[in-house]
Amino acid sequence: MDALREPLPATLRITGYKSHAKEILHCLKNKYFKELEDLEVDGQKVEVPQPLSWYPEELAWHTNLSRKILRKSPQLEKFHQFLVSETESGNISRQEAVSMIPPLLLNVQPHHKILDMCAAPGSKTTQLIEMLHVDMNVPFPEGFVIANDVDNKRCYLLVHQAKRLSSPCIMVVNHDASSIPRLQIDMGGRKEILFYDRILCDVPCSGDGTMRKNIDVWKKWTTLNSLQLHGLQLRIATRGAEQLAEGGRMVYSTCSLNPIEDEAVIASLLEKSEGALELADVSNELPGLKWMPGITQWKVMTKDGQWFTDWDAVPHSRHTQIRPTMFPLKDPEKLRAMHLERCLRILPHHQNTGGFFVAVLVKKSSMPWNKRQPKLQGKSAETRGSTQLSPADPTEGKPADPSKLESPSVTGTGDTEIAHATEDLENNGNKKDGVCGPPPSKKMKLFGFKEDPFVFIPEDDPLFPPIEKFYALDPSFPRMNLLTRTTEGKKRQLYMVSKELRNVLLNNSERMKVINTGIKVWCRNNSGEEFDCAFRLAQEGIYTLYPFINSRIITVSMEDVKILLTQENPFFRKLSSETYSQAKDLAKGSVVLKYEPDSANPDSLQCPIVLCGWRGKASIRTFVPKNERLHYLRMMGLEILGEKKKEGVILTNESAASTGQLENEVTEGQRAGETHSPDASEADSPEVTAGCDLAEAHLPR
Repeated sequence: MDALREPLPATLRITGYKSHAKEILHCLKNKYFKELEDLEVDGQKVEVPQPLSWYPEELAWHTNLSRKILRKSPQLEKFHQFLVSETESGNISRQEAVSMIPPLLLNVQPHHKILDMCAAPGSKTTQLIEMLHVDMNVPFPEGFVIANDVDNKRCYLLVHQAKRLSSPCIMVVNHDASSIPRLQIDMGGRKEILFYDRILCDVPCSGDGTMRKNIDVWKKWTTLNSLQLHGLQLRIATRGAEQLAEGGRMVYSTCSLNPIEDEAVIASLLEKSEGALELADVSNELPGLKWMPGITQWKVMTKDGQWFTDWDAVPHSRHTQIRPTMFPLKDPEKLRAMHLERCLRILPHHQNTGGFFVAVLVKKSSMPWNKRQPKLQGKSAETRGSTQLSPADPTEGKPADPSKLESPSVTGTGDTEIAHATEDLENNGNKKDGVCGPPPSKKMKLFGFKEDPFVFIPEDDPLFPPIEKFYALDPSFPRMNLLTRTTEGKKRQLYMVSKELRNVLLNNSERMKVINTGIKVWCRNNSGEEFDCAFRLAQEGIYTLYPFINSRIITVSMEDVKILLTQENPFFRKLSSETYSQAKDLAKGSVVLKYEPDSANPDSLQCPIVLCGWRGKASIRTFVPKNERLHYLRMMGLEILGEKKKEGVILTNESAASTGQLENEVTEGQRAGETHSPDASEADSPEVTAGCDLAEAHLPR
């Protein structure tokens, strides 16, 4: 209780999948943390941040600085600015220490199909995406993350979080997790049900473990919260277990320490699974983490303080509020076999964190009510007609009834009928090829915004050959995975997904509400017809696209990168002669600017950088969002002093000295009100202040 009354330490995580993670770590340790060493704020000595002992590779840190102090104190302004800017560009995540645990225990491999059932706001989801992209040289890992949330508005928060990682392997969907549809994929021409290798089931909970950051919990907490949530938590966990592949792992977690939401849910799920699920022993998987084992005995308390030790003692009038699944098992043999002590209870005073509960489940066989494995072909119409659809069936948009879910006889449908029902839907011929629209309103209430369809670009689309030629795309480029969000009119933006997600999209548009998927790889130039190619590269997707591009690549030095990122439209003569000689023979249009680290010079930036640029008539500019620019400049050891709004120039400690000379060279065309670059009359650079990812780019406002 004493620990709960103290404010929660600020924790941050360096996102691990970018090759830049090590550079950020280097920058944090050698610069920002050093500056905090002998600092006092409001008479309190600032402790230098420490790495979390159990998080791999020193990629997570905690400090005794509360968020309030960070925001308010002038001595910490630089550090705070760094945190905000790096969080925006997706290189750092402000995440509570305990919430980093479930993704680590999922033990994700790049080929895993992952479902995150209650994903918003998305910090755990981003961890999962990073784990898929462990090898930066593989632009399209085989695995993917489907991140779901029941709340439409929170789904957009999820999209924002996931977008910062620019992955083609994430899809955000909007469903009630307790009845999330069963999806199908095409396996060599046959429709098969998609079972996930890993499922994260971080359920809604009463949040009593978050008292250190959510002060409201102190005032509003009551035991009733847990009693009301228990049923939903059990339904969500059951739905997850049904969709888990045999041999797969599911992590169930809550930020509550109440056994009604924790062990009671797990015990009830294990009992219902009749041996199909078991708790994994993960005691050695996170060395350095302290926890208490799960408990095997607990009592149930009503809102007015009445305690019950078993279901038989509960009066009839209370039966709607208190359910039999809330009590511990009576049979000591069964209880021992469950190994509830393998659950992890993380208490606030152990390592100065929030309170948390985690259980890791492994699936040994099909759930008893799904025992009949799918046989998708050759099923007689007679048996199909006689079987009722299961309450947990995707074709119903309603949550399953928990009391029925516990009775295996009702949910006795095999997976087969579901597959058949949905196949008939798709064979009725009114589905356009390659178009994945939102599901028809009759079948699923469309709440929230109506999403645009996802339209895959046909193989013979005349739009693609000019792009292919201009960028000399490799024959291995997966053009089938290109999509747009419009069925008619000009395609303005092109997105990419991995082939596995393409498979999911094409086979499930009837039963799944997709909010977002794919990363932007090309945008149409406003004046594109004048160039050899109507589409320019988008920074958001450049790391995915770069391995396939064989032309229009300019190798730049570290000095060039500094100039390109701090000046709005530098003329060729400002860049190194090597860069100029590569650029001079290129036609006007989009280019890739590539910096390769020099291992002979360990003081220089040691991670490769790929930027999108535009080769104009006499100058080169970059199309990089502002936060990303600041990130690269910081990695190169430059201090950001501010920016000149008028000229769109970023001032750094190096450039401040020479700005006088620079001002004389800025031409009228770069003034804030204009929409063209210096050689605007020649259409040197398209849509300088308007356009797709320029809205967030660092340009004259």
